[in-house]
Amino acid sequence: MFAAAATTENPVTKIAEQFGVTWQLLISQIILFVIVALALKKFAYGPILKVLEERRQRIAEGLANAEKIKADLANAQAKSQEILNTANAQGNKLIEEARASAARVLEQETQKAIATANDIATKARQASEAELVRMKAELRKEVGRLVVATSAKVTGDILTAEQQNRLAEDTAKQLASN
Repeated sequence: MFAAAATTENPVTKIAEQFGVTWQLLISQIILFVIVALALKKFAYGPILKVLEERRQRIAEGLANAEKIKADLANAQAKSQEILNTANAQGNKLIEEARASAARVLEQETQKAIATANDIATKARQASEAELVRMKAELRKEVGRLVVATSAKVTGDILTAEQQNRLAEDTAKQLASN
């Protein structure tokens, strides 16, 4: 019976005996393992996991900041391009205004030059006409004097002042009518 009782023994006990396991040591080792695992979790894994979480958050913030900076850079480039386009348009407008102003000034100066030339030509004509009138008057006087002198020589008489004036006036009238 003992042999039968020995064969009916618990198989776990039988295996434990074959491997030399003592239950008191096994339970104490399990308890120590749990204590060490809890201590590691609290003092080693907890801080390490906390540091890893903080690092993950910083990396996420860095990526978010990088995206924000990328968007800001794109906005800044768009604004700078817009400013350049505006400045270019204003520059072209100023150039066109300067050209138009230069054309107006050129036209005004040309008109002034033409007006001045016309004034000079008018004054020259007036001076020429005045000189012509003066020369005609001198010519009339000279012709009248020559007629009087020639008449006096031809007639052999000395003409009186009244006769000389009348002869000079008649000659001036004839010359004026021609």
